[in-house]
Amino acid sequence: MEFSFNKLPETLDEFKAIPQAALNTPFETAAMTVLALCAYPKDKEAAFAMLQYLKGPAAMSSYDKQFISERFVNGDYVPRSYFNGAVPDNDYTPAKPYTLSITENPYSYDSDGYAKLFLTSGGADSPRQIVLRKAKDGKWYLWEQYIMVGIRKPGSENPWA
Repeated sequence: MEFSFNKLPETLDEFKAIPQAALNTPFETAAMTVLALCAYPKDKEAAFAMLQYLKGPAAMSSYDKQFISERFVNGDYVPRSYFNGAVPDNDYTPAKPYTLSITENPYSYDSDGYAKLFLTSGGADSPRQIVLRKAKDGKWYLWEQYIMVGIRKPGSENPWA
């Protein structure tokens, strides 16, 4: 499934105004997770507020915040790498509109009430997974994300190319 966004949200209000913030499908929640992580470099507290919104009834722990913060120590390009057109050669500068492709596989819904979806990074050889959980209110919330992991460095940081 593909999602396109003309602008990346910078505040929680902008974030909630995006139609996919309704979190009606696991795909919407996965897309919104990438947008929330992209907000971190400009305003980490806004990003944490967006992520808390995505977690719904599950509180965002200190560990969650620390984990995310540690992922940004060596650069802010990982979440951008999931947008179409963002690759090492262009320092993970995505094409506009910002477009995400999210996929499922035959095992995506093996556990009742959970969905395991996949995003492809322009800096990785295999898709990364994100797990969403359906709550009593019928919405899909962020349960676990494995998208903030190492990828190839941007071209401008590569001493060999």
